[in-house]
Amino acid sequence: MALLAQFLITFGAAAGRNVHYAVEATRHHLNEFCILVGPSGKGRKGSSWDHVEALFADVDHGFIDQCVSSGLSSGEGLIWEVRDDQEGAQPRRDKRRLVVESEFAQVLKVLAREGNTLSPVVRNAWDGKTLQTIAKNAPVRARDTHISIVGHITKDELLRFVTGTELANGFFNRFLVIAVQRSQELPFGGRLAGDDLAHVRDTTLTALRFASLPRQLTFDGPARERWIAVYGPLSRGTEGLTGAATRRAEAHVIRLAALYATLDCAERISLPHLDAALAVWHYSAASASWIFGDSLGDPTADEIWALAKDRPGGVTRTEVRDLFSRNKKAREINRALTVLEEAGRLQRTTINDGRGRPAETWLPAAGRQAA
Repeated sequence: MALLAQFLITFGAAAGRNVHYAVEATRHHLNEFCILVGPSGKGRKGSSWDHVEALFADVDHGFIDQCVSSGLSSGEGLIWEVRDDQEGAQPRRDKRRLVVESEFAQVLKVLAREGNTLSPVVRNAWDGKTLQTIAKNAPVRARDTHISIVGHITKDELLRFVTGTELANGFFNRFLVIAVQRSQELPFGGRLAGDDLAHVRDTTLTALRFASLPRQLTFDGPARERWIAVYGPLSRGTEGLTGAATRRAEAHVIRLAALYATLDCAERISLPHLDAALAVWHYSAASASWIFGDSLGDPTADEIWALAKDRPGGVTRTEVRDLFSRNKKAREINRALTVLEEAGRLQRTTINDGRGRPAETWLPAAGRQAA
């Protein structure tokens, strides 16, 4: 998965912004973002990138040499990398950029600094919008940019440094989350060679040439019917942190399908392209679920849910108060219970045993009980 994800992202970056799929007035180009999440040193995140880099160095050495960078530290810095040329300057600056961050935890730390502009600039870069800083002395603008990002991080680092703000404001859900691990033990390594390498190289080069001309992709008939069928489930999503991390499902699938169609030198997105895109997306969504679990991102609600989901008979308000050693205010408990009810986790009921006032009990909603 590390090889596949980074190959797709790198191809999309090298292909530029000539190919697009239009949704109303929005154009989805071939640029994508992904984060590889795996064990430090044992997930082979870095070595998998080395293979992809070597392939594209053969196919488009100028792209690897001039358009691949690292060191995301500010929005202004990213804009400067792809800034517009001054009038009359020659040659025109290459607006393609692939940012590879082998220590993505550092990027997440930067986002937490007060006044840092990286988050909104990265979001606009994914959207393909004009990037600019509003400064009195030295304003900088970058139009028609084509920016892709690959990040490497461990699961522990991601959970430690990603904030609710970045999950809520759309920064994080612009990234495909890809769980990775070493799939084989190869004492002497391994790589494509001979005819296999030549086939991949030649196919990639042909696809890049195909992508060099402007074209707008559309669905063919069968793919269109399939897209109609899957659009509803994709757009509904889920709640909690996993839901926040996967909230751009439709857009990611569209971009992935466009990538597969372009790799196939196809004028239209067909069923195999869409099915391949859906397969990558479902893996990404499962990766996000593995990382964030069923957490709602609300500490009080999450603790109550951890208690209640293992009790088919429900929990009483007294048991909830005891969970917090009666140190949590009733107002906070009420708020957390409401959050769980609105999320469809718990449902309120009253139980009357005939011996006193009916007890308010909170039951796991149907289908929410722990296995």
